[in-house]
Amino acid sequence: MSAPTTTTPAPQAEPMSHRRTLEALSGLLLVLFVALLSSTVVSTALPKIIGALNGSQTQYTWVVTATLLTATATTPIWGKLADLFNKKALVQTAIVIFLVGSVLAGFSQNAGQLIAARAFQGIGVGGLQALVQVVIAAMIPPRERGRYNGYLGGVMALATVGGPLLGGLIVDTSWLGWRWCFFVGVPIAILALVVLQATLHLVTVRRENVRIDYLGATLIAAGVSVLLVWISFVDSSFGWLSWQTAAMVGASVVLLAVAVLVEARTAEPVVPLDIVRQGTTALVIVASLAVGMAMFGGAVFLGQYFQIGRGYSPTEAGLLTIPMMAGVLVSSIVAGRMITRSGRIKPYIVFGAIVLVAGFLMLGTVDHQTSLVFVGAAMLLVGTGVGMTMQNLVLAVQNAVPLKDIGAASSTVAFFRSLGGTIGVSVLGAVLARRVTEQISQDLTAAGIPASGSGSGAGSLNLAGLPDAVVHIVRDAYGDATGHIFLISAAIAVVGVVAAALLKPVTLRTSLDLPDPATSAATAAGAVDGAPPAAEPTPLQVPAPEQDDERDGQRSGTLPAS
Repeated sequence: MSAPTTTTPAPQAEPMSHRRTLEALSGLLLVLFVALLSSTVVSTALPKIIGALNGSQTQYTWVVTATLLTATATTPIWGKLADLFNKKALVQTAIVIFLVGSVLAGFSQNAGQLIAARAFQGIGVGGLQALVQVVIAAMIPPRERGRYNGYLGGVMALATVGGPLLGGLIVDTSWLGWRWCFFVGVPIAILALVVLQATLHLVTVRRENVRIDYLGATLIAAGVSVLLVWISFVDSSFGWLSWQTAAMVGASVVLLAVAVLVEARTAEPVVPLDIVRQGTTALVIVASLAVGMAMFGGAVFLGQYFQIGRGYSPTEAGLLTIPMMAGVLVSSIVAGRMITRSGRIKPYIVFGAIVLVAGFLMLGTVDHQTSLVFVGAAMLLVGTGVGMTMQNLVLAVQNAVPLKDIGAASSTVAFFRSLGGTIGVSVLGAVLARRVTEQISQDLTAAGIPASGSGSGAGSLNLAGLPDAVVHIVRDAYGDATGHIFLISAAIAVVGVVAAALLKPVTLRTSLDLPDPATSAATAAGAVDGAPPAAEPTPLQVPAPEQDDERDGQRSGTLPAS
């Protein structure tokens, strides 16, 4: 149990002018860019990286899963810390952890070391993906946040388009090598540290006698980790009906059940159950789980499809993913502007979820001979769906909670989205490995080639060491099996459509915080009695854009620096 908390009175935060918001946003966008780049820069390079380290298909999956797992486990902790301590210092701490993880990953000597370094890097990524949303919510009211989502969408698209291209160029350039896929983010992260120190100034509300629910966080991380380990190895190392399955699934269920009990009893839970139980938040969590599973689980294997299944180089594979990233860029900007104009958010989330399903259904039909035009059109739809849903689901929850809970609420959504992505990558990776193993074994047998070792889906992905006849069989197997996991992604994304359709239609508020319920009730009672209403502190409003320059000079220096 946590000790009772007290809050030291702090100056009331004013909405920042448009100019000052953009200045602070520049550092946050750099942070978001470097966090996204850490994943996208290796997406097309990973087949060569794992090949160079003589890794397996299981290790290929875990290089991605390790980062998602630790990011998922730590995201709610970062979010809770943001409600209690200085947000700026927390962002900078997450950047430093990310930097150390990047350097360690770059110096890895085998696949195991790379997985461990990526797991450590994920702790920083978890902080960055939670805290950027939290800091933006502390600066910009929900209604106005729509137009700034366009900038977020632009950075997402730049990282997701430029990352695969950069990763491909790095591994295709002999004098650089794959290690620079991890080193390349270091100078960008350092630049982000400097920019944030100069531009980000937020009021800090300090709370005394506070304890972080480390027990709950540990139980959640342990429960999820055991479940993911089981998903990765079931049906390959042991059967679905085996003592290993019973032990691992049982342990996961017990750990997560105890975590729920701990979260229900502690005064400062990592995942606040009262927020999770709210109608909007619960539906957004379900939708985020589905979108995360479909998006991360499907997109991670596109680079592998183009390189191993189709025989393209890493650079070419990066170029081939541009349609998906163009969809993210255009849809996030357009939807953000329209949401700000109308204040309505549900129609865009629902439409985006439907488009996401359609895109994955199209990708579900691909094989090693599918037209690249068709594949590009399908990826465009997937990108459009992601751009219209991912950021706006977080915005829907932020609109429904008070400013004091914005960190916990935002990180809870990010937690479940990352959890969905982690489970999605693990499940789809296991399915892909199984189908590839079966098809390679069948094709090798039909060709009269011994299937021992070379046909295993868990065998080496270093195709350079295989005979030409075997390479052709392996490429066909990966090209044909990938479509199956996209069909699974489409089925998962349907759950997101249902959850989005059940969301309550609301108009986004124009204030940074929700009105005080007690004050609002008193005001309403006074109006009923015929008495003039008492002076009520109104929620903070954002100045009109044309007033920004005038008010900026008047307000400069009013907020204490962090």
